[in-house]
Amino acid sequence: MARNEEKAQSMLNRFLQSKNEEKKKPKERRPFLASECRDLAEADKWRQQIVREIGRKVMDIQNPGLGEHRLRDLNDEINKLIREKGHWEARILELGGPNYPKTGPKATDDEGKEVDAASGKGLGYRYFGAAKQLPGVKELFEKPPELKKRRSRYEMYKRIDADYYGYRDDEDGLLEKLEKEAEKEIRAKAIEEWQRVEAVKNEARKGVKSGEVVMSKPLFEEDQEDLIDDDDMKAENETPSLREFVAHVPLPDEKEIEKMVLQKKKQELLEKYASETLIEEEQEAKDMLNIHR
Repeated sequence: MARNEEKAQSMLNRFLQSKNEEKKKPKERRPFLASECRDLAEADKWRQQIVREIGRKVMDIQNPGLGEHRLRDLNDEINKLIREKGHWEARILELGGPNYPKTGPKATDDEGKEVDAASGKGLGYRYFGAAKQLPGVKELFEKPPELKKRRSRYEMYKRIDADYYGYRDDEDGLLEKLEKEAEKEIRAKAIEEWQRVEAVKNEARKGVKSGEVVMSKPLFEEDQEDLIDDDDMKAENETPSLREFVAHVPLPDEKEIEKMVLQKKKQELLEKYASETLIEEEQEAKDMLNIHR
């Protein structure tokens, strides 16, 4: 009984549906050529219809389970509809309508570069959705590995400049810093050497009384001009082997100088290798024995 009721209902539904279709106007077909359309409103209507069809087919092609043949057919249909949409947009522009390619979204190729969609050049055949993973198509989207091109001698010489030879090394700030540190070390050594020489000269001047005539060579060549007056210069020119001059500062003889230099070296070695405790004990012993040197 239930089965008969279902049949009656289905027959009634079909009858009502047929009656409704009779009342409707016959379905219009889209013109095969866009140039056949003379009305701007109709041209815009057919363009919107094509856009909806493209949207539906692009959604359908996202399903990889449709099979290879169905995916290829869908991709062909989408490309055909895109070309047809371009024809209708050109026709709308001819009829005085809006410029859809200019105001619409920018079309890009597979590399992401913008393409002039109005002219239709540069787009070519495109793949959508799961069609990109089909055999023979997937390889088209894979970029080949970049081969390292061997540089020629001319290209290598083009890269050679002043930096290659190190002519501008002082501009990076590193060399200047190193030179400052080296300059400080050299200056400290020079000052230390000068102080040592001055100390020896001062020790030598303590052993000779002022005004005493000394028949000896001067201790330092750089002090020779300061210690000799004009009369002594004449005597030096006459007898260069024997230099006689009046010492305005006390000068020791050679034995005293050797003794003082030896004492100085002993003191330096003692400070270098002896401990502070040993030096203090030695100083206490000298004080007890009343030894001042």
